[in-house]
Amino acid sequence: MQRLRFDLDDLQAMVAVVEQGGFRAAALALNLSQPALSRRIAKLEDALHVQLFERSTRRVSLSLMGREFYGRAVAILQGVEASLHDISDIALAQGQVTVACVPSVAQHLLPPIMRRFQQQSPRVRLRVIDDGANAVLKHMERGDADFGINFLGAGENGIDFEPILQERFVLACRFDHPLAARRAVGWDDIGQYPTITVAKSSGNRMVLDRAAPPGSARLASMVEVSHVSTLLEMAKAGLGIGVVPQLALPSGSDSVLRGVPLAGEAIVRTLGVIRRAGRLLPPPAQHFYEMLKLSLPAAALLGAR
Repeated sequence: MQRLRFDLDDLQAMVAVVEQGGFRAAALALNLSQPALSRRIAKLEDALHVQLFERSTRRVSLSLMGREFYGRAVAILQGVEASLHDISDIALAQGQVTVACVPSVAQHLLPPIMRRFQQQSPRVRLRVIDDGANAVLKHMERGDADFGINFLGAGENGIDFEPILQERFVLACRFDHPLAARRAVGWDDIGQYPTITVAKSSGNRMVLDRAAPPGSARLASMVEVSHVSTLLEMAKAGLGIGVVPQLALPSGSDSVLRGVPLAGEAIVRTLGVIRRAGRLLPPPAQHFYEMLKLSLPAAALLGAR
């Protein structure tokens, strides 16, 4: 096969001259200088061994061979564009998306997004690594997931952190607990009752330890667990009360648990999309990420409650 001595840019230059009605308008449309455009046309003519345009001081028109080749040039460019769209559609329609996230995100934020994604891309496998905040960060550092959703990662070397949602911490207690009807509770109020805390290794415990007053009653817990989901189940059973991120609380009026705001300055955590710095997402993962971002306007109201 004879080696081609021109490329798609040269074909685009020829088509632009025809469609724009001249070299000057075509150069503007392609954001090129007129000499650069002329060089592309000359390169194409040299490769084809034909003259494509008949030039005069007043007008430019296609030659006989130029009219013949113009239709083929348009067909080639349209074929390339269609092929690129087809490949993109195939990439979006199959593969796997892996998301690493804290359990509250996996349980309460992702399911509706995953449902819509599966309707649009039924052949793409979804894998969710739901783990503690520190573990999620490790998963991203190792490249185990396409991207993560976490409240840790800002300022970490080699990790990009894009804030997407801010949520407050609230007191979780049963609906029949004495504090359930309060408009807000302070640390002294919480300290009057048996409390449940997450372990010091938990990312949520780190947020609370930094924000709460030193030596406050929150540390005098009767039960310590590793995960917020376990804390909530124990609170449902009446074993105590605990401070948790609002997103972790079950939604719906039929829930046994209530979330009571904390008095004073709000304690918040900022959730963000994390990924390895400089890494481009594969097409299915990019599609899932874009759906996540579109779903956030309503979810972001959590931070204002």
